[in-house]
Amino acid sequence: MLFKCDGKNTTFVANKIIMDYKYILSLHLIFVVCWFAGLFYIVRLFIYTKEAFEKQEPEKSILTTQLLLMQRKLWYIITWPAAILAVIFGSWMLIENTVLLMQPWMWLKLIFVGILILYHLQCHVIFKQQSAKVYKLSSFKLRLFNELATVLLVAIIFLVIVKSSAGLVWGMLGLFMFASLLMAGVYVYKKQRKAIHDIKEIKTPEDNN
Repeated sequence: MLFKCDGKNTTFVANKIIMDYKYILSLHLIFVVCWFAGLFYIVRLFIYTKEAFEKQEPEKSILTTQLLLMQRKLWYIITWPAAILAVIFGSWMLIENTVLLMQPWMWLKLIFVGILILYHLQCHVIFKQQSAKVYKLSSFKLRLFNELATVLLVAIIFLVIVKSSAGLVWGMLGLFMFASLLMAGVYVYKKQRKAIHDIKEIKTPEDNN
């Protein structure tokens, strides 16, 4: 009877550990989603603010004031808290399940997470610059910068789902092709916008005449 009780207790403890780990995993995933959502949107706001700054008054002041307010709320209320909590719960998962650190894919994933953190910090630099009305990057460069978050998301999800060192080479090749397509798409978009802008400039003098 004592042996059976010990077995039940052992099973109960094991199940509790598994459930606790699943709760931690769930919270980690929730905050990762919020983190990426914030990163995707903040760079779009950088682009809109840069383009608004190039407009004429009073449109320039009205738009930049509103966009900078949106940046501040998004960055400090959603993106920074989500980033911190995602890292905390992710670290907690590794502490609870140290076997993950023996997997090659996990170390590669951690490298991409490190790059993601650097990307986040660079976004903070741009955020502080634009808050001070300093716009160093063009809207085109910001669009290219925005695609880096997509590349990192694809890389991290791919590694977490596949969990295969044998498939990492093909995965990286696929990632490179995906990044190349994104860059090509941004370039085509820039050319189309420039063409539309040139057409409008040609038509404007004619309309005035």
